[in-house]
Amino acid sequence: MSRRIILDLAVTLDGFIEGNNGEVDWCVMDAEMGFIQFLKQIDTILYGRKSYDLWGQYMPDSEIDETEKELWEFVHSKEKYVFSRTQRGTDDKAIFINDHIFERVNKLKRMPGKDIWLYGGASLITTFLHLGLVDEFRLSVHPVVLGKGKPLFTDINQRLNLQLVTTRSFSSGVVQLIYQTRSFLQESSSG
Repeated sequence: MSRRIILDLAVTLDGFIEGNNGEVDWCVMDAEMGFIQFLKQIDTILYGRKSYDLWGQYMPDSEIDETEKELWEFVHSKEKYVFSRTQRGTDDKAIFINDHIFERVNKLKRMPGKDIWLYGGASLITTFLHLGLVDEFRLSVHPVVLGKGKPLFTDINQRLNLQLVTTRSFSSGVVQLIYQTRSFLQESSSG
């Protein structure tokens, strides 16, 4: 069985992944949500170039607590792939992919290892959805309505039927929904 590609994102009740100016101050992070366990189940992170520029090497300032510092160090210990039309090559932090996305990602899925986190951004998510490359959606719906911002899904041109596999609610008011694609469910039941 191949590795799964998991889209894990925080989203507002009205479907935004960030505010109009890129703000994510509404996003709740607490131990109860199991993010460390999620990070233990993956060994690779996929970024669009803009998301990578913002978050790929991000380290919070020294005013943070030890737990958040450890979390970011854990994120940065993963293998990283960046999808970009313009930036080429590889540095010591990431491997850049410029073309043949479907083939390259399927090759990555067949390699030994843990699951793969599709971090985003929005255009990379759209590309992966159009290519049928997302196996699981792990959406943490936050109890906030922004009214404006960057939507979770844009330019989707086909219906994608999903199967709800888990729902969890937390004291923060966040509800986590985990869906798998029907094609992944068929693959895992026959494999």
